[in-house]
Amino acid sequence: MPDFSDIVDTVIEVPVVSSFTRIGYAVRSRIDDWEDLDSYDLEGRTFVVTGSTSGLGRFAAHQLAARGAHVVLNGRSHDKTAGVRDEITADTGSTEVSVAVADMGELDQVREMAGELTSRFDRIDGLLHNAGALSAERRENSEGIEATIASQVVGPFLLTSLLLDALRAAAPGRVVTMSSGGMYTAGLTVSRLQMGEPQYGGSEQYARAKRAQVTLNEMWAERIPADEIVFQALHPGWADTPGVEEALPTFRKVVGPLLRSSAEGADTMVWLAADDGEPVATTGEFWLDRRTRSIHKLGSTRKTDTPERRAELWNWCVEQSGADVEPW
Repeated sequence: MPDFSDIVDTVIEVPVVSSFTRIGYAVRSRIDDWEDLDSYDLEGRTFVVTGSTSGLGRFAAHQLAARGAHVVLNGRSHDKTAGVRDEITADTGSTEVSVAVADMGELDQVREMAGELTSRFDRIDGLLHNAGALSAERRENSEGIEATIASQVVGPFLLTSLLLDALRAAAPGRVVTMSSGGMYTAGLTVSRLQMGEPQYGGSEQYARAKRAQVTLNEMWAERIPADEIVFQALHPGWADTPGVEEALPTFRKVVGPLLRSSAEGADTMVWLAADDGEPVATTGEFWLDRRTRSIHKLGSTRKTDTPERRAELWNWCVEQSGADVEPW
């Protein structure tokens, strides 16, 4: 028979507004008696956080550094990323914060950064994929891949493949991917993964990328044993970040006070990276507020999630990225 906390979680999970806003965070953190993030001792561990110059990524990096970890901040601009490093160092007192510059949508830069990381670190305890933005206008990377897909699907796939040995050395290493609840509206597609100019919509393109992310998270977990590397994905709920303010101003205005803070939105990401209990007892899961969730809410998206389309997505990522991994 479900316990009280399970019943309450189910009640607030069904209506998106109560589940994704700060209401869900406040209720779940209390009924499940969450371990405080400040209690973790991460000294001696190394984490790479992409997209760490603002919003959720910045909070996650700050929290990991405050807990004693060596944190590698990834951003596109050296000056901006170095500035964030200096601020985190000043705030936390940690001198174990460094910088690795790369645009996650530019594959040559991803390869160069991976080479730098593997030359610096024999072991990487966690790779936190947080980079990504919702763009109202269609753009392409230098290789002709739509920019949202390049930075949130192909680039992370490549970086993961290049850091596998360093992650395995942590036994287990962790790969944590920040997705979005927006992916619930999108089915799994490869032929239409990249939207063309006539029908392009930033929110829809973002949702398709996020659907691909959570699918690949499950596929990596099927491919690599959990005692070597654990793969987890999550969505943060609706958080008030600079990205939301810029890309979804009307949504931000309407939802307003119910939006989560960056700390609330990033909590589960940090927990998945830091906690040595449930986050490493499972692999290939999708999380919200420290509980596993289904990757489908609609029957229409579930129907698209076929073995054939999954294999097609994996093999497309291998081809586009040039990653040295086996095809599906």
